[in-house]
Amino acid sequence: MIKVEHLNKSFDGSPILSDINFSFEQGKVNLIIGKSGSGKTVLLKSLIGIHSVDSGHIYFDNRDLTVANEKTLREIRSQIGVVFQGGALFDSQTVLENVMFPLGLFTQMSYSEKVERAKFCLKRVNLEGVDNYYPAEISGGMKKRVAIARAIVMQPKFLFCDEPNSGLDPYTSVVIDELIMELTHEYNMTTVVNTHDMNSVFGIGENILFIDNGKRGWAGTSADILTTGSESLNEFIFSSELLKKLRKEL
Repeated sequence: MIKVEHLNKSFDGSPILSDINFSFEQGKVNLIIGKSGSGKTVLLKSLIGIHSVDSGHIYFDNRDLTVANEKTLREIRSQIGVVFQGGALFDSQTVLENVMFPLGLFTQMSYSEKVERAKFCLKRVNLEGVDNYYPAEISGGMKKRVAIARAIVMQPKFLFCDEPNSGLDPYTSVVIDELIMELTHEYNMTTVVNTHDMNSVFGIGENILFIDNGKRGWAGTSADILTTGSESLNEFIFSSELLKKLRKEL
């Protein structure tokens, strides 16, 4: 579990996150949603330590990231897998080398052990026979699966995904969503997904945090998100013509 308490973050004196409180639950797909500029990406980057926070606490299984020493920070980081927007693969490395990369940073595995582990993860995300391809030689959906394989290669307790469906067609987006959910349940991870894709919200949103102008606007599940009574959340949800029509029918 990841627990956030009274989290505040500003840039150049302008508040971006204000008094955020939320628990990201283990074994579930936890979503951070909100309009562009709402602060959801800043929250995600704060959770993984890219941004320091002004005040508040971020607990990873009772270990406070905001005051952790170097030893604890390294321990927490070794338990984190990240799927960056666009995949963020190394263009100069093969698919197999990309997936092996974290093992070289955090383990003392032999080369053959690294290869075996990386191949296992590629197989788990339904990618075989592409070990020696470079990122430029594979599709966008395959790149996302390589990124997921790299993120789980360390058997993380915590998985973070930043807009994992960005740039993908609807069918491939569903494939990626289903893969993230399967892996979350299979490995009992605390998975945090930053997204504005409403298909993801309804498809895999087991625990959802809506950020509204830097504040906690609403929290719940996909089962009750359509009947919240929150005007700002409804405006966000029903921004498409299809969902506007659905709203009228409710």
